[in-house]
Amino acid sequence: MKEVVVKRIDEVAIIKRIAELAEQINSDYGDKKLHLACVLKGGVYFACELSKHLTMPVTIDFMSLSSYGDGMTSQGVIRMDQDLTMNIAGKDVLLVEDIIDSGRTLFYVENMLNKREPNSLTVCTLLDKKARREADVEIKYVGFEIEDYFAVGYGLDYAQKYRNLPYVGELQFKED
Repeated sequence: MKEVVVKRIDEVAIIKRIAELAEQINSDYGDKKLHLACVLKGGVYFACELSKHLTMPVTIDFMSLSSYGDGMTSQGVIRMDQDLTMNIAGKDVLLVEDIIDSGRTLFYVENMLNKREPNSLTVCTLLDKKARREADVEIKYVGFEIEDYFAVGYGLDYAQKYRNLPYVGELQFKED
C-alpha cells in the first residue's frame, strides 16, 4: 500500500484562522497573563504560531501524551510521557491541542490539570473532529471542524511522519 496525502486545509487558511483565534483570545483575556499548556508533539506548530499573535504576557509549557501509538485509531489508553514543569495554580491556562477526536485524552487532561487549581482552564484546538466524539468536553476556541478522516500535517503525524507539512491533509492508502 502506498501512502498518499490529499491537501484539505492550505497553509494560508491555517495562518489566517490562527490569527482570528488569537484575536478572540486577546479580546477575552485582555492584558491578563496567559499560560499556554501545549500538548506535544502535534500541538507545538499550532501553539508557536498562535503565541506570535497574542498580545498579553504569555508563558508556555509542554506536556506529552499519547493514545494512538503508531496506529490510526486511539488505543483507548492514555499515556503521559512528559508532564508540565511549571506550577499552574492560580494561573489562567489555555490548553493548546492539535486535534480533538474522541475527546478521551482531553477529558483526562482537563481533570488532571483542574486538580492543580488553575484560576481558569480553557481549551484551544486547531482541529475538531466531532464525528468521533465519545467524551463530553468543552472546546472554546476551534480552528477548523473537520470530517472523519485521518489528518496529517501542520504538526499532526502518522507513525511520526508528515508533521512538517505546512498544510493539513488527509492520509489515504492506495494500491501500488
